[in-house]
Amino acid sequence: MSQNPSLKNQLLIAMPTLQDPNFSRTVTYICEHGEHGAMGIVLNRPTELRLLDVLQHMDIDGGLGAAADQTVYLGGPVEEERGFVLHTHTAPWDSTLAIDDHISITTSRDILEAMAKGGGPDQTLVALGYAGWGAGQLEQELQQNAWLSGPADKSILFDLPSDQRWEAAARLLGVDVNLLSSEAGHA
Repeated sequence: MSQNPSLKNQLLIAMPTLQDPNFSRTVTYICEHGEHGAMGIVLNRPTELRLLDVLQHMDIDGGLGAAADQTVYLGGPVEEERGFVLHTHTAPWDSTLAIDDHISITTSRDILEAMAKGGGPDQTLVALGYAGWGAGQLEQELQQNAWLSGPADKSILFDLPSDQRWEAAARLLGVDVNLLSSEAGHA
């Protein structure tokens, strides 16, 4: 059996036929993918929370500045109380996974403390929870055409408004998701 290529540092774009309410019309950044499964952060599910709310909840003080109003995203349905900071590379933090040469994910408090004081990475996306797949589950969903996968793009992760990320990620592959039918069928 051949080893499937890793989808780490790829975007998963939900097909219009994907009806799971956790993933309908989502784009997910894959942070880890291997024989034991996959883990990613949904990029286009903003919550009503702001970074200031999270920092206050964690009793983290700081000058805050513009970062205080940063939107917090629902990163997925697994461990929704756990925080993740997807970010461009900067100084090493206590618990960081480098995904590629430019992007990392951090789960430690020290990055939030730096952000509260106006420091930290130049570009960040703060999420609660993550998307997770067991061994072989994501591969099976790809075979069932639930997802498109394609290269990650920093502008989609950090710059675009969240309501434009799903369509923009598909456009990177030359696909207009609005033209795809939600009806199953074969020619």
